[in-house]
Amino acid sequence: MAMTSWQRQEKTVKTRRHSKFVHEGQFVAEVQVDLIESEDSWAPYLSLEDAYRLDDVREALRQGDIEATAKFGRIYALKPLAG
Repeated sequence: MAMTSWQRQEKTVKTRRHSKFVHEGQFVAEVQVDLIESEDSWAPYLSLEDAYRLDDVREALRQGDIEATAKFGRIYALKPLAG
């Protein structure tokens, strides 16, 4: 049986954990995401789910909803040191 072109072009896909930082106002959230690594020219990239999660974190930070943001990861308050 002959292989189709998409079967020959099947590529290895791996994921790895990565910390993304989302900064809004005086707060920064550290969120764990999975980076998808493949042989594609777009790699590494986020899953759609992780991208939406980062959007949700940013929106919660914009609204000042620390409790909602804390569900996604660590939150840091930024403090100016000079000027």
